[in-house]
Amino acid sequence: MNLPETFQEKMKVLLKEEYNDYIACYDEPRYYGLRVNTKKITEEEFQKICPFPIRPIPWIENGFYYDGEKDYPAKHPYYFAGLYYLQEPSAMTPANRLPVEPGERVLDLCAAPGGKATELGAKLKGRGLLVANDISSSRAKGLLKNIELFGIGNVLVTSEEPGNLTEHFPEYFDKILIDAPCSGEGMFRKDKKMVKAWEEHGPEYFSRIQRNIITQAASMLRPGGMLLYSTCTFDRRENEDIIAHLLEEYPEFRIMDMESYEGFTPGLSEEAANGEERHLEKTVRIFPHKMHGEGHYLALVKKGEGAPLLKEKVGEKRGKEQKLPDELKEFLQKIKIDLSGGRLDIRGEKVYYMPEGIPDLKGVRFLRTGLLLGELKKNRFEPSQALAMCLSKEDYPFTLDLPAKDERVIRYLKGETIDLDDVVSSKEKGWYLFCVDGYPLGWGKLAGGTLKNKYLPGWRWH
Repeated sequence: MNLPETFQEKMKVLLKEEYNDYIACYDEPRYYGLRVNTKKITEEEFQKICPFPIRPIPWIENGFYYDGEKDYPAKHPYYFAGLYYLQEPSAMTPANRLPVEPGERVLDLCAAPGGKATELGAKLKGRGLLVANDISSSRAKGLLKNIELFGIGNVLVTSEEPGNLTEHFPEYFDKILIDAPCSGEGMFRKDKKMVKAWEEHGPEYFSRIQRNIITQAASMLRPGGMLLYSTCTFDRRENEDIIAHLLEEYPEFRIMDMESYEGFTPGLSEEAANGEERHLEKTVRIFPHKMHGEGHYLALVKKGEGAPLLKEKVGEKRGKEQKLPDELKEFLQKIKIDLSGGRLDIRGEKVYYMPEGIPDLKGVRFLRTGLLLGELKKNRFEPSQALAMCLSKEDYPFTLDLPAKDERVIRYLKGETIDLDDVVSSKEKGWYLFCVDGYPLGWGKLAGGTLKNKYLPGWRWH
């Protein structure tokens, strides 16, 4: 592979005697990974039903390698059921090492396409709030799909400049993840197009953006909260120098230890101008010649405790209690997930279940606020695809469950009408949750032994 000379010279200085090992890894195949959605299935259960060979990624408890040259997990019904996310192994590390607990307020600031946001949402286990933001509205649409596919409903999906979020979320979040836009040096082996992009916009260009992003994020983190910064590049200007900049701007931050792994390399240490040790060696570098994954950098920092915020500064904006139409109440009585707390919100025809404790969002450009439950049509309620993915088979009394090998599963995913005479009585009718091996895929409307397909058109199998 032809690497730019300036890049090679820089890596020789950085790696010293390890440089030849690094260059040799370009002749090795890349590694393919998937991450199990622990909101829907445990790692042990997934290993029992996985239809293709996998082996554990040793530093990611719910991560597995698969053979990307032979297997096509994105074409299996389990992928459409949201049981796993396809992700490069090293890229799983940032969301894994940010210690998120159920009930917390979490921000993924540069979230598309959703690899890290889906893991953060799974860690919340339906409690608290995930704000997933991406400045690109087109990329944010793909982010929304992946979040809904994973069954995450306690979410706000926004498409904003990070600076525009600061006034709405001052010192609001318990945890923040920044997988920053970067020069992508760590991905040269995986994607050769990254080399050309690097030549057009190198580390100096991205470091200016990264300095702004991390200081804006710092103002949205509550005292005592944690922020994890990551890139997929090797350049010090985009890595340790960004953390040093944060410590200069916000002296109350300190670098935290991360759960270690034998392949991790310590960050490059440096003293501050006043001689104080910054402990940048506590940050982590991942090199592809030391681990079975691509290049990455991670830093976990904690904000010092300060005076408690005034409640009204981040308080929840409450609207008036809305009267629910009878057709909506009738449907909601059937499902077993908790929709209490007076957080149902009807906007036009659409019905949402809002996360708790959200501030006034006036002026924020968002693609989704909360869980879209469905739409009110003429005297009827039509449940949404997002709701189907949030449910388990046990959460709804009327289900149709077929094994993955049944050809009707693929036909359902293609949007076709399904004949189910052998499964149900011709007298049964109404909304049914269509499942594969016990895991929901979407809705259908049953009448006379035939299922009218309600699978979301934009998600269909191609």
